Parts: sequence; structure tokens; C-alpha cells
Amino acid sequence: MSMKRHSSPMRLAGRIVFVTGAASGIGGAIARRCVDEGASVICADQSEDAIVDLAKGLGSQALAVRCDVTDGHSMERAFETVRQRFGHLHGLVHNAAAPSLDGTVVDLSEEQWRREIDVSLTGAFLASKFALPLMPPNANAAVVFIASQLAHVATGKAVAYCAAKAGLVHLAKAMAVDHAADGIRVNSLSPGAVATPRLLQRFPDLGTADAALGPKHLLGRIAQPDEIAGTAAFLLSADASFITGTDLLVDGGYATR
Repeated sequence: MSMKRHSSPMRLAGRIVFVTGAASGIGGAIARRCVDEGASVICADQSEDAIVDLAKGLGSQALAVRCDVTDGHSMERAFETVRQRFGHLHGLVHNAAAPSLDGTVVDLSEEQWRREIDVSLTGAFLASKFALPLMPPNANAAVVFIASQLAHVATGKAVAYCAAKAGLVHLAKAMAVDHAADGIRVNSLSPGAVATPRLLQRFPDLGTADAALGPKHLLGRIAQPDEIAGTAAFLLSADASFITGTDLLVDGGYATR
């Protein structure tokens, strides 16, 4: 299932990008890709040890910041660190996600429902609230929310996840309207199933996950994190300078079925 990593153009040279949920999986891949393309990256997560290790591996272009995306004071402090270190920001990627929970509206507790909504949707609100004032006007600044193909098509016993990700898609559209005059682009990116540690909450190994989920995608396999990261880097770059208020499906054709 491994795929050859493509060489990256320096599309993000001199840019400063903040990535939530950067400790592993898609977030870690996005942080690495942004550094590969020339950006300075703030790697944000609750897992301090993991982001410190990631930032060390990425070198001087990376800064680890521990924060809780569901807590406004924590997020304000994180972005104050960015202001003091860099003075401004060109990109925000909100990738943080709660652990997968199976259940209908009858099965889920109120606490479980709120956790999903708080991490995915309130987290995006808080990250944006403190990131946007640091984005210079008309500097091709960009916001990318990592949503899901399940924002478009539903699956069983995933009501909280589907609702939260659908909310992200529409939050991006509403923000795109509000901030277009400032030259800030806002989009969402909806992956299909991706070979990350998150899948190991549901499957014993990634091979089993691919065998079960791959056939649901037209391309017959699940994605690799680098494939999602490359698309996120595109949306952050000047190559996407006329794209705002849209959701980009990177789902191997899952949602077409």
C-alpha cells in the first residue's frame, strides 16, 4: 500500500502555517509537506511529546505548540505564541478530530456528542477566531478545514461525526463570504478513508482496514496521508489563489456511489 512520495515544489516558501492535530496521521503529513514546500509550520496538538518529536524531526522551520482546540483560553495562548514568534500567519489547517465513536442518536451520550462537535466544529471556530487577525490583508492567506466524505454521504452509526464534518464544510463557505474582502480564502477538504493510526481504533491493522474499506472507493483502496497533505498544500498555495468557499473531495470516488 505504500506509495512513492513525490518531490514537492517550493510553493509555500516564506509562508507561516498553523496545523492543528499535527501529532500524527493526516496532520503530521500536512506539517511535513508544508515544511517540504518551504513553509514555517506551527505544529499544534494536545500530545506534547508527539509534536515536540515531530518538530525536532522537521528542523528549524517547525515549532511545537501544545493546545486544546476546544478551549478558548488555550487557543488564544497558542496564537499569542505565534504572534510573538512570527508576527503574522499565512495559513491555518484545522485537522484535529475526536476519537471515532460508533452510535445512533439513541446510543450516544450527550458528552460523546458534544466532544465530537467541540473538537471538529468548535475547534475550527476557535482556531479561526484567533488565526484570522494574524493574517495580513491581500496576502493570499488561506484556511483549510479537514472534513470528510461523510460530510456528503452518510454511513451507519456515525451521526456525530457526519454532522460535525458537514458543519465544517458549511462553516468554510460562510467564512469565505465574510473574509473574501480581506483576501483570505477559506475552503474545506474532504478525504475518504486514510491509512492513519485513527483507523486502528476500528481495525486490527491497516491491511485489514484497506481490505474492508478499499472497495467502497472507486479507486479500490484507501488513501495515504501524503495524498491528503499534497492537496492541503495546494489549497494553501498561490496555485489555488482563485479557489474559495468550496469543498474539495479527495475521496477516491467514494461519494460518487
